[in-house]
Amino acid sequence: MKAAVMHAPRDMRIEERPVPAPKPDELLVKIHHVGICGSDLHFLKDGRLGNWVVDSPLVLGHESAGEVIEVGSEVTGFAVGDKVALEPGVPCGSCKFCMAGHYNLCKKMSFMAIPGERDGAFREYLAHPAKMCFKLPPNMSTLEGALCEPLSVGLYAVEKSGARLGQSAVIFGTGCIGLVTLLVLKAVGVSDITVVDIAQKRLDKALELGARRIIRGDKEGAVAALMADGGCDLVFDAAGSPITALQATKVVAPNGVVVMVGMAANPEIKMDMGTLTAREARLETIFRYRNHYPTAIASVAAGVIPLKKIASHVFPFSDIAEKVLFSMDHPEEVIKGVISFVD
Repeated sequence: MKAAVMHAPRDMRIEERPVPAPKPDELLVKIHHVGICGSDLHFLKDGRLGNWVVDSPLVLGHESAGEVIEVGSEVTGFAVGDKVALEPGVPCGSCKFCMAGHYNLCKKMSFMAIPGERDGAFREYLAHPAKMCFKLPPNMSTLEGALCEPLSVGLYAVEKSGARLGQSAVIFGTGCIGLVTLLVLKAVGVSDITVVDIAQKRLDKALELGARRIIRGDKEGAVAALMADGGCDLVFDAAGSPITALQATKVVAPNGVVVMVGMAANPEIKMDMGTLTAREARLETIFRYRNHYPTAIASVAAGVIPLKKIASHVFPFSDIAEKVLFSMDHPEEVIKGVISFVD
């Protein structure tokens, strides 16, 4: 099979690798679609993300879906030909965090496209534990299945915020994660939503998806504009930027909540803790998601979340090295890129 392998910043190459043989508890999946995540771009640009450093060849890509072509001997409930979305993290299942339901915090987590853990899905075939695979209904495409991964992040962020009808919200960053957070907020009844970004195309997409107001952060003072209305009940930093992290903690309304969703390349960032304390606001963080894939799939299948609208570009796998770099270098143009392995 062919696999796209990162060797160094801005250095991704298509290489030949053997097709993996599924273990008894695994499915062998022919990959159809893989989303290009911001983490992939961070790794390819900086060689690191937070505390993770790429120090050996790594296959990127963790937002994936495809077709089952072989079923492990111990697997039940799946058949050859099933369309599946692959949850990329494989927890141990037996530590105290897993046993408490917080498997996203498992210290033995093996997550796709993370240095030292497991290779990602920018490859033609992937063997993956069946317990972390989810069948897609007939009316869902594998493109939508792949994007259920970022949608799960948005679901978890909104869940952590405690969002409810009548609240106001602001989202910093209108990349994929910011946009799925917007879609989830709309789905739970929050309609007063402002989005902040510096890319007009992304802001236009946010308006299309239901944002009430947009703020062009490089042309208008976002903090002053938001505080003119008293701040926002719900603040989501989906940009993973030191600038937006500081802004997010300045614009929360009294008794509000700030949810840190994006992850910056540098793990240390500055926040306005004085404002948070004076306004008795909560600061929440999320790390990926847990148990959200079934909800993500159900919401898309029911038409509640129009997930396909997020994908602005679909690139063929044969051009992956060029197109992932294009996505990295043109964030104002590529809202969400998806790699397709099918015609």
